[in-house]
Amino acid sequence: MNKLRNFCIIAHIDHGKSTLADRMLEVTKTVEKRKMKEQLLDQMELERERGITIKLQPARMEWHGFILNLIDTPGHVDFTYEVSRSLAAVEGAILLIDATQGIEAQTLANLYLAMEQNLEIIPVINKIDLPAADVGKVSKEIVNLLGCKKEDILMTSAKTGQGVEDILQAIIDKVPAPKSKNEKLQALIFDSTYDEYRGVVIYVRVFGGSIIKGDKIKFIATGEESEVLDVGFFKPHWVSSGKLENGETGYLVTGIKNLEKAQVGDTIVQKGSDTASLPGYKAIKPMVYAGIFPQEGNDYQRLREAILKLKLSDSSLVFEPASSQALGFGYRCGFLGLLHLEIFQERLSREFNLELIVTTPTVAYKLYLQNGEQKALTSPADMPDQSHIDYIEEPFMDIEVVTPKEYVGGLMSYIVEKNGISKDTEYIDENRLILRYSIPLASILVDFYDKIKSVSSGYASLNYDFADYRKCDLVKMDILVAEHPTEALTSLVYRDQAHRVGKAIVKKLKEVLPRSQFVIKLQAAIGGKIVASERIPALRKDVTAKLYGGDVTRKRKLLEKQKKGKKRMGKAGKVEIPQEAYLAVLKR
Repeated sequence: MNKLRNFCIIAHIDHGKSTLADRMLEVTKTVEKRKMKEQLLDQMELERERGITIKLQPARMEWHGFILNLIDTPGHVDFTYEVSRSLAAVEGAILLIDATQGIEAQTLANLYLAMEQNLEIIPVINKIDLPAADVGKVSKEIVNLLGCKKEDILMTSAKTGQGVEDILQAIIDKVPAPKSKNEKLQALIFDSTYDEYRGVVIYVRVFGGSIIKGDKIKFIATGEESEVLDVGFFKPHWVSSGKLENGETGYLVTGIKNLEKAQVGDTIVQKGSDTASLPGYKAIKPMVYAGIFPQEGNDYQRLREAILKLKLSDSSLVFEPASSQALGFGYRCGFLGLLHLEIFQERLSREFNLELIVTTPTVAYKLYLQNGEQKALTSPADMPDQSHIDYIEEPFMDIEVVTPKEYVGGLMSYIVEKNGISKDTEYIDENRLILRYSIPLASILVDFYDKIKSVSSGYASLNYDFADYRKCDLVKMDILVAEHPTEALTSLVYRDQAHRVGKAIVKKLKEVLPRSQFVIKLQAAIGGKIVASERIPALRKDVTAKLYGGDVTRKRKLLEKQKKGKKRMGKAGKVEIPQEAYLAVLKR
């Protein structure tokens, strides 16, 4: 165990985590040179294409007689929980910082997570070979942030391999060897995946005792019991070893067929043992909900099978069947964040060749009723009558925006406009600072990040974390077309924004709905109160065209008759809303 080191690499997106992992595997000769390729640990085509790590990936290396267990973590904020469980499985972390970009928002977020776990932090500046690299400035930022000495900061170019051997030596010298927490088996699940031939494969870090092939085990959080059919480590492919000792990282194959039975953060113990669970476990809760529907109604079965397959490799996905008057049958899915939704949608399109309609994302509100009952509110259809509601709470996020000081004014104005509440401001150095705000999750859902980038000319970076639930004045807004409610266009809005949002929807409908033989009223209503309205004028036949001269009263008589006919038609007539109109409003 003294010759064992467990560490991970943490950084902001695109600071070179996967490239550094590649060089380490190459330098330690874990992977033969002829088998090396860029982003070796990123298994998905989508990860390679976007240059981001979506799923964490472990690997075991040997260097100068030591065993080094690496976990390459995702950098995006949507997968923070996965990162925190990975950090719980190691004793040290390489804090990787881009020499051209400096410290950014997710660098700070992941650093704070590592500090919470009391990990040994090794600061490393990457991309020192680039012409735009400013090593002196970035070193100063790191010294200010960590309070370390300048000599403690390592320099590397993950692309060329310069400085990688120094990092490996620093891991051996600085990262402590694992210590035994328990003599009986105690292992943390930090990830799980599904293999077509082996079923559920569980990634574990052993904190006490050992796991041997054939052992009977129990999952504490779910109470599930199973047998270990295979056990081994990552190199980075699976290598069966028959046993995992205390302090080691590896995989288990059990008889479990359902990923939900082996949840990230759960603790594995021997069957019948009274060993306590490891601290920090919590069930993953989705923050963003969206409806996913097939463009062709007969693709519903294919969509169902595709979602079930993706669920096998994504334990954080939540879904349930849904139906819509406009879009037919589909699914309402819960995600960790917008990137999670985007990746999921992209995988459905690519891997299963599905044409999809995705509704506007919404958040999960907490609904408190007059009778003391509490419910989750994720769609307008779940909203009861206003008289039954005591109050509603919405999720708030703590956000950090790291920006050059010249863009502070514009960013502050925009964040306040989106209902942000200022917390504090902190300078990293004389030119860059961190803005901290609390903001409703609903305000940052759609185009917040793009706007932050636009206001700051691309220089600002954003990180967010769930804060708490706070009371909000939320109402259900119905859209009436020809005085008939249209279920598919019903939405949840803040009361003080109802007029603006309602006006935008009815205006959009006026643009896309075809004219009819009668006047079509378009109205946005809260309960019985109309908050915004538009009218689509009727198509009119020229009923006076056949008149040649004569008294003007004849002309008036025909026009009056036409007007009464249009009025009768307006009361009885219904408007067929084409799907294109629904989509135009949903994309608004």
